[in-house]
This record gives sequence, C-alpha cells and structure tokens, in this order.
Amino acid sequence: MKQPNTLTRRKLLQLGTATAAALPIAHILITNPAQADDLPHLGSDNPTAVALGYVEDTTTVDKAANPRHEDTQMCSNCTLIQGNDGDEWRPCAIFPGTVVSANGWCKSWAPKA
Repeated sequence: MKQPNTLTRRKLLQLGTATAAALPIAHILITNPAQADDLPHLGSDNPTAVALGYVEDTTTVDKAANPRHEDTQMCSNCTLIQGNDGDEWRPCAIFPGTVVSANGWCKSWAPKA
C-alpha cells in the first residue's frame, strides 16, 4: 500500500519533465520582458474599455454618466496601473495586452495606497 505523500518515480519524472519544459519559457520572459512600447494602445472599440467608460483624457469624462469622477483621478495615480512612473502609456491590470494613457480614466479607478 502506497503512502499518500510519497514521491514516486513517476511523479518525479513528471515533475522533471514539466520543469524542463518551463525553463526555456522562463528564460525568455526573464531576459525579454514585454515592454510598454511593444504593446498596442487600448482601443475605443475594446469591449472592456467601452463597458468601463475608458477615455484617454480624464478631463473628457462624461460627468453626467460618472458623477463621482474628479479630474484629479487618472490612470497614473490608480492602483491598477503598472510600468514605470512618468511613462505616457503604461500597462493596466484591467486591460491585459494593451497600454493605457497615463492621463486616462475608467470606472475601475482606485487611488494608490
């Protein structure tokens, strides 16, 4: 009878194979991380952007549709923004695979802590 927490040869081989397969991918990601310059700007036709009312300029937010919005709220001071402070276009956790304007805004805006 096998004990439930023992490492069998089969499990060891599976783990070794998975690790060997992941190493080249990890190497590429570490040595060549995606840069904001490589990503497309978030388009106004993006369904998530439309649903969240994303705009590239926070001063153009429809105040009637977003009464709690303030002009000081922008992507650059949102907790969801990623990338380097000061960059004009940066990745955002809400919109993977694209970059947003640092001066932009969407309904998911949350202040940095």
